[in-house]
Amino acid sequence: MKRRVAILISGRGSNMAALIHAAAQPDFPAEVAIVISNRADAAGLQKAQENGVAIEIIESKPFGKDRAGFEARLQQALDARGIEIICLAGFMRLFTAEFVQRWYGRMLNIHPSLLPSFPGLDPHGQALRAGVKLSGATVHFVIPETDAGPIVMQGAVVVRDDDTPDTLSTRILGVEHRIYPEALKLLAKGLVRLEDDLCRTSSVVQADDALIWPVVR
Repeated sequence: MKRRVAILISGRGSNMAALIHAAAQPDFPAEVAIVISNRADAAGLQKAQENGVAIEIIESKPFGKDRAGFEARLQQALDARGIEIICLAGFMRLFTAEFVQRWYGRMLNIHPSLLPSFPGLDPHGQALRAGVKLSGATVHFVIPETDAGPIVMQGAVVVRDDDTPDTLSTRILGVEHRIYPEALKLLAKGLVRLEDDLCRTSSVVQADDALIWPVVR
């Protein structure tokens, strides 16, 4: 049985599209049952419909600061679809600790840095100002603290001397589109386990031990 997934968006749905494309493959262990947006004007809604995925709009603005009220309405939508896993894909709404705990180990997010480095806003600018040689993207479980949950998967890119936040963002976005579906696959297959707030994976192919940049020739 495929695990039923809800993708939550607020904008263009770039990572949403990557997840939908991956889940359309016959051997993928999860199906995207619904895309939910807290904004009626989110561009990703049209993309989801074009790919035959059901959508639902739950506007957050009318709830104001009533996060619990918004989450109760969201939970109704998730229950109605039998959702087992949530994937956040540019969802610009903070959750209460109670909602996060309810979905602990079943709610994924992606952040464009190699966490725990550069959480929060402007991660690309943070990376460039720090002068790091490698940056990348991280898929992690959601906890009440921002960008601090157990890390499921990461992918790295080199940081070039002439990079700007925009050029670095573009290359990292390509990595995001690769690792988010792979992380969801691991979770849906039951190959992820949490031990003392750390994520461990089973049956993973061995990779090279090191990625070094710059390369001395």
